[in-house]
Amino acid sequence: MQRLQLEPRPDWPQECESVGFNYHSMDGIYWDESHCYRLTAAEVAELESATRALHELAREAVEHIIASDLFDRLAIPPGFVEYVKSSWRTAQPTLAGRFDLAYDGSGPPKLLEYNADTPTALLEASVVQWRWLEQAIRPRIPEADQFNSLHEKLLASWRAIAITFSADAPVHFACVKDSDEDLGNIGYQRDLAAQAGLATRFVYIEDIGWASEAGLFVDRENEPITVLCKLYPWEWLIRDEFGPHLTQVPLRLFEPAWKMLLSNKALLPILWELNPGHPNLLPAAFERWRISGDYVQKPIYSREGANVTLYRGAEVLREGGSYGGEGWIYQAYTPIAHFDDSYAVIGSWIVGDEPAGIGIREDPTPITRNSSRFVPHYFT
Repeated sequence: MQRLQLEPRPDWPQECESVGFNYHSMDGIYWDESHCYRLTAAEVAELESATRALHELAREAVEHIIASDLFDRLAIPPGFVEYVKSSWRTAQPTLAGRFDLAYDGSGPPKLLEYNADTPTALLEASVVQWRWLEQAIRPRIPEADQFNSLHEKLLASWRAIAITFSADAPVHFACVKDSDEDLGNIGYQRDLAAQAGLATRFVYIEDIGWASEAGLFVDRENEPITVLCKLYPWEWLIRDEFGPHLTQVPLRLFEPAWKMLLSNKALLPILWELNPGHPNLLPAAFERWRISGDYVQKPIYSREGANVTLYRGAEVLREGGSYGGEGWIYQAYTPIAHFDDSYAVIGSWIVGDEPAGIGIREDPTPITRNSSRFVPHYFT
């Protein structure tokens, strides 16, 4: 695994925007093609194998959490326990998730956390970096490839899902207002669903209403919402004003409610308890004293590195934020791949049950944040 310097394409902003990637320069530099990562085919195979293994471990953990009634350890309100169980037992389908991994090619990939509910960096990991490969790399290195089948696998998933839908019921796609990144990611999912033959509508989360007489959710035009693909965390959704109504309506959601059990850092100590010593896992616990040496303290719920604190020798790195009220977990520290002035974390995607590619985020610190850069990759 190598970090290389490159000359950016002269028209890269226009190329990005042509596929809906309009947030390429948020926080100054987000998409950064002045560098790239070159991997070997063997390293890609190792990442793919680790992703498949972690996916299986995660599904086994869902079974364990439900069978052992561990919902309180994940801070899931009692009123939603049966709702979550039902979504799992009826095999409600999932679209995608992203395992964030520490990996530099010299040892097994290690799971840092799993974004199973609202994974972003999807558009850039899929079509944006693929176009970069074809335009910037293959003219010079024709044999270059990329660990990236996201678009094809997501489209196949939407086509499979479309078979189960009524042709008259559109899929609503929703995200919060005032976030170009969220709008770009959910817009990409909407485009995939449309390519799969589904009728689609868009609604901001803030504009979803509750029609009490009809007993259903509606959009701004009072159109019923029967299928919702949301880029909005489950832990927020169930605590919102209309959250309790979710258990009262036959609303299909992507991601399904059982993803609450995976998009939660309490999953990390549960995975370790079930699989101690697994090569792709780091020791993790609910109690600080169980972790020896350097460690990372993480809130059960957190986004973009908020409220994460790293204790490495005498050094303490702390990110601010408003999370932590539901509790904390403790995970053994592992070195993050360090190249030049940047730390690199690999986001490895699972679509349905299949590994589907990677995206690499860089940051000046070992904590990946919302401002961390996305850097494309290829392998030979």
